[in-house]
Amino acid sequence: MTDSMKLFNSKALKNIKERKKAWQKQAFDLQKKRQQDCHTLSGIPIKLLYTPEDISDLNYFQDLGLPGEEPFVRGVYPTMYRGRSWTLRQLAGFGPAEETNKRYKFLLKEGANGINGVFDYPTLRGYDSTDPIARADAGRGGVAIDTLEDMQILFDGIPIETISTSLVTCQPICNIIVQSMYFANAQRRDIALDRLTGTSQNDFLMETAITIGPEVLHPKYSFKLCCDAIEYCTQHVPRWNPVSFSGYNYRESGCTAIQEVAFVISNAVASCEELLRRGFDIDSFAPRLSFFLSAHNDFFEEIAKYRAARRIWCRIMKERFAAKDPRALKFRFHVQTAGVALTAQQPLNNIARAAYHGLAAVLGGAQSVHIDGYDEALCTPTELSALTALRTNQILQLETRTTHTIDPLGGSYFVESLTNQLEEKIIELLEKIEQMGGVVRAVENGWVHKEISDAAYEYQRGIESGKVPVVGLNCQRVAEEKLPMDLFEVPETLLIQEEKLEKIKKERNPDQTRRALDAIVDCCREDGNLMEVIVDSVKSYVTVGEISRALKDCYGTWNMPLF
Repeated sequence: MTDSMKLFNSKALKNIKERKKAWQKQAFDLQKKRQQDCHTLSGIPIKLLYTPEDISDLNYFQDLGLPGEEPFVRGVYPTMYRGRSWTLRQLAGFGPAEETNKRYKFLLKEGANGINGVFDYPTLRGYDSTDPIARADAGRGGVAIDTLEDMQILFDGIPIETISTSLVTCQPICNIIVQSMYFANAQRRDIALDRLTGTSQNDFLMETAITIGPEVLHPKYSFKLCCDAIEYCTQHVPRWNPVSFSGYNYRESGCTAIQEVAFVISNAVASCEELLRRGFDIDSFAPRLSFFLSAHNDFFEEIAKYRAARRIWCRIMKERFAAKDPRALKFRFHVQTAGVALTAQQPLNNIARAAYHGLAAVLGGAQSVHIDGYDEALCTPTELSALTALRTNQILQLETRTTHTIDPLGGSYFVESLTNQLEEKIIELLEKIEQMGGVVRAVENGWVHKEISDAAYEYQRGIESGKVPVVGLNCQRVAEEKLPMDLFEVPETLLIQEEKLEKIKKERNPDQTRRALDAIVDCCREDGNLMEVIVDSVKSYVTVGEISRALKDCYGTWNMPLF
């Protein structure tokens, strides 16, 4: 690259290098006793000081660009938060639908401008609340949804035609049913599907590598259900993001920042290839693909991670898939602050942790942000904890003035150098996955599971040895600590759901129920798009468990390979 293309000329760089060398000798001599082996949480070495020498090959327009322009490192929209701030999308869900409906309305009343609904463990894994395998977990970890009636109760009185909704339907076996119920509910309310805005997580890695439960679908079938939803939304719900590749959950399971981004992008690449195989043009569906990332403790690495992800995605979409629509090149993402970084010890410290995590997300250019409640290491957030988290998000938005300029850390020698290094390592991992035959194959052979397990083990070793300090856990501990707040108790759910299901099964038309389930089975055998069928089937009040059982009977189940 000629000097005319660089931000720094060779003469200036040489002078900086020489002066830094002299300074560095003096600095190291003065601080020998305090020298530390510093790395990011992903293992990237951190220098004592960064200068223009560390980004000497930077080409501004090729490597950074302007906000809203390729390669979108500085943001996916031209005015970013000056034009429209990030969405305040606080997670909520517990107990029966009646209780979660109240929490949704409470958060909206207090200033949230998007719904982020999480579903309980039975629903996520495709079981009815009353199933003997799942009944102990009814209403725990999220809201219980058994039939379309629960979905109608969940969004009763909420204007879904104007409120953006995120459905945390992580596993495709859950998403294909619950998302269908959401759409069927809209149709029952005479709301056209093309008016709906929102996102579904719908990530096959969640079902087969992250939060594995009993009777899991084989990865290729879980992946098929994910792609069925993308296809359906492309055709019928054009303003909906049919998948949010859930790097956040990968990170909660132990991934590094590098693995988090490599896995979501390899997953998205596989989805693009499948939709192309089905005959869709890349620009017809890629603009609605979205991502879900974590904001963890390593403040600058997290910011650099978001910036690197945007550049990698832009180049893949343009160079590999020849996307022409600028929207297809944009890596749009939601951030949740890292639940795994919160501690049960001294839980009020989590307010500070979550605030810094949220700040990293904002400085990194997130499109929407959830900030964790301070008690999430102990229980479902109380109303006070949820409100404090929302207020933290609002303080970031209204008081810190972070919205006043775009990408304020752009040009930092450290941040730009770290962005480049993360990009290199993410691309290396993407290439490795490609050599294995893609991400579906990497799940089938157990490689993804081993990568996550190894990374989680190393991180835990760091905490237990004290190499990774965690305030209140392995340092600055309080003896005989007393909790400074009350814990949330999940409302009684099982009895409520039992009564609902008993009533529905007595009142529904058995012939319609049988035909609805038969249609699903026929669709499986004919390799059709299952969402096309299930959106209509749920109107007969077939249950989550009944649909899930039909899918498992047709496709069979899969056991994770041991390694």
